Amino acid sequence: MKLTFSPASPFARKVRIAAIELGLIDKIELTPVTLAPGQPNAEYSKISPLKKLPVLILDNGDIVVDSYVIVEYLDELAGGGRLIPTSGPLKWKIKTDHSLLQGMLDSMLLCRYENITRPEASRWKAWTDDHWNRAWMGMARFEKQVEEMQARPLDVAQIALVCVLGYADFRFPDCGWRKAYPKLDAFHEKMLERPSMKVSLPPIA
Repeated sequence: MKLTFSPASPFARKVRIAAIELGLIDKIELTPVTLAPGQPNAEYSKISPLKKLPVLILDNGDIVVDSYVIVEYLDELAGGGRLIPTSGPLKWKIKTDHSLLQGMLDSMLLCRYENITRPEASRWKAWTDDHWNRAWMGMARFEKQVEEMQARPLDVAQIALVCVLGYADFRFPDCGWRKAYPKLDAFHEKMLERPSMKVSLPPIA
């Protein structure tokens, strides 16, 4: 299998972490791809018209898109139920938490694009502030439940939370999340003890 990725992508990082934790990383060839807003990439668009990272390309040429769907595919390949419960209330709790975290990453990415690609005079501050507030209030929500999350075996929601916090460090280093959310800070530091989390850290900006 091949995984299209960028070291800077928190979505691709999620899949890489999952693949390592599931013991499947040696079965996946990492294929670096460079994508930028507003810049076409005709070759990659042939793989996925959405032009998003990551994409898992199977040995038969079929593709699996969306980081969560890829993790779900890998989890099933590894036997099922390891990172995503197969049934019961916890399944829906973890899937809901993951969707919230995915949305937080989407909002952070939109803030990033607005600030680096749009001419300063054309930037819409209220829009950016709104999206940043979605991520910030999401962190506040998980600050209240992170100890409960951490008491569970590792799952896709915990991985996604690490990717959110790592992306905040990477792209918004002065946002102050560690001071505002000390429980998340402690969770993040503990999770970085896992080799999968450390090896997948984004490069220094």
